[in-house]
Amino acid sequence: MSQLNKYKRFTITSALPYANGPLHIGHLAGAYLPADIFVRYLRLKKKDVVYICGSDEHGAAITIKAKKEDTTPQAIIDKYHKQIKESFEDFGIAFDIYHRTSSPIHHELSQEFFLNLYEKDEFVEKFSDQYFDEDYQQFLADRYIIGTCPNCGNENAYGDQCERCGTSLNPTDLINPISTLSGKTPVLKSTKHWYLPLDKYQPWLEQWIDAKEGSWKVNVFGQCKSWLKSGLQPRSMTRDLDWGIDVPLAEAKGKKLYVWMDAPIGYISATKQWAIDNNKDWKLYWKKQADEQDDACLLHFIGKDNIVFHCIIFPSILHAHGEYILPQNVPANEFLNLEGDKLSTSRNHAVWLHEYLEEFPGKQDELRYVLTSILPETSDSEFTWKDYQARVNNELVAILGNFVNRVMILMHKFYDGKIEADTDRIEFTDEALSNGIGEYYDEIEKNLEAYRYRQALQAVMDMARLGNRYLTEKEPWKTIKTDPAAAKEALHNCLVLIGHLATAAQAFLPATAKKIITMLNLPNEPITYDQEMYFNNGHQLNPAALLFEKVEDDVIEAQLKKLADKKAAAVPPKSADVLPAKENVNYETFATMDIRTGTILAAEKVAKTKKLLKLTIDTGIDERTVVSGIAEYYEPENIIGQKVSILVNLEPREIKGIVSQGMILMAENSEGKLSFVAPTEDFHNGAVIR
Repeated sequence: MSQLNKYKRFTITSALPYANGPLHIGHLAGAYLPADIFVRYLRLKKKDVVYICGSDEHGAAITIKAKKEDTTPQAIIDKYHKQIKESFEDFGIAFDIYHRTSSPIHHELSQEFFLNLYEKDEFVEKFSDQYFDEDYQQFLADRYIIGTCPNCGNENAYGDQCERCGTSLNPTDLINPISTLSGKTPVLKSTKHWYLPLDKYQPWLEQWIDAKEGSWKVNVFGQCKSWLKSGLQPRSMTRDLDWGIDVPLAEAKGKKLYVWMDAPIGYISATKQWAIDNNKDWKLYWKKQADEQDDACLLHFIGKDNIVFHCIIFPSILHAHGEYILPQNVPANEFLNLEGDKLSTSRNHAVWLHEYLEEFPGKQDELRYVLTSILPETSDSEFTWKDYQARVNNELVAILGNFVNRVMILMHKFYDGKIEADTDRIEFTDEALSNGIGEYYDEIEKNLEAYRYRQALQAVMDMARLGNRYLTEKEPWKTIKTDPAAAKEALHNCLVLIGHLATAAQAFLPATAKKIITMLNLPNEPITYDQEMYFNNGHQLNPAALLFEKVEDDVIEAQLKKLADKKAAAVPPKSADVLPAKENVNYETFATMDIRTGTILAAEKVAKTKKLLKLTIDTGIDERTVVSGIAEYYEPENIIGQKVSILVNLEPREIKGIVSQGMILMAENSEGKLSFVAPTEDFHNGAVIR
């Protein structure tokens, strides 16, 4: 197995979903379907694999959800853990264990990790000013603060990360921070916390990550290098919260572990629980062995928003501890969009997994196929219902299903489903067909081991295309009258090919593979890659059955109407998507803001950023530079001459090495789209906006 062949054991993890809401297809495409395919592939190669996941049940996201639903954090995690676990099971994700970070074994292990680093003096203890909500009399965790991202200008960035541009943040990085509890500007107040000195580990991280160039995805490697280039800073591993794992120090009463310290440790605690349940040694899958060649291969499957935690923070924790293996790869996927728009939980713009399973019973493989075909492997991709219909009808039904069905029907029509020949073993007699199948297996393995699932799946479908071409060329329904021996040989070759299709499809379309295996009347167990594919003389096939059904137009129209109805019914939620009204100000305070009309004279993208434009604006007073996070919506060459409203007496701020002298006013809708706020008439530059 190329570079992976040296490993005896594999520890595979998928990102722990927050137990604060259901799963949607974006989650599947990011962290779960790719891992599931890879795990199934490893098992077909007879590798020793443990596949780990579970609910992340701590952190501010849980308490925020509880406040919204006017209930307790415990009720939230119990509700959504059950729903998520059942959705995974019904969809067929093959975890060895789906655990919970609220379990005692996880609390104990997380505290052990903290104490290990504490006793080694790895933490930096310091008092710092952190945001405090005076109305609620509590310190604000990262997700309780929103404000403007200094990198891209997103006004709804969280205190730990901007979900628009992916930048890792500290709350104090935000411009115009607002408490999500009271809607007011929080104050800074001193509090003591324990920091992980990422700056101390930076030289080691640089060496470790540089060694991954060429083996890690370019998007993952590029993000890591960008963070390192910016310079790492110590990050607090504790929080002032009332929900989570207690910091195991007498002087830290009332403080909890940072969720991104405890959540990745959940992979290990889940493995420990799995080992207890199955009489295994969990250390073989996580700890360094006496002979380095005996270490397990650790792989993290995640979405791109979790790269910093799995490639910077968690490896630093493991490195500081010293006893644990580090990830060999972190094959993160980008984001999946839906019908021309971003998936949005708050706007209910999503295809929810539990709803799909209810509305499309028995159609798990159809969704697996479509999502695998469009996985956002190195760039964002899009799911549409029309594409879903086309791929099911034109590929699954017309190519794979058609080939299997034609061969099975012909075998029952001509031979009552019985395989009989002059030899004891019925296997390929056509060398070109055999060689072609061998080449497709090579394509599948090569692409899966490079985390190119779309190309690997294409090779499976090319097997079916090869079968259709061979069957059409041989025409056994005609030669049965003129050359019955040739007709029988052709159909026997097709049956062997169908056996290979079942083998190759197991990782991608497990339910479909089982249907094929049942029709072929083979043992109801996985067919590993090293098994020979043949049939014994006299073997009896089971009756033919359709693998897939066409998706009719009315089904698709119903799904599109459902999305449209959700959009029409969506009321801007009183949450992070729509800021609460700010505290009242008097007219004198407002009058201190000097807002003028201006014209954009020049615009260019800011190097090494996706969202920022450097603008030169004629304010009527002067010409000045403003850095604005509008590059996602406006091309530089298209906004030359655009009238704007600009706050000219905003204190200058350095952004990406450029001094920005003002802020242009933009309107942002509930979908995050931006639009210029400017006079509708041709006012002269410098006109005062009152």
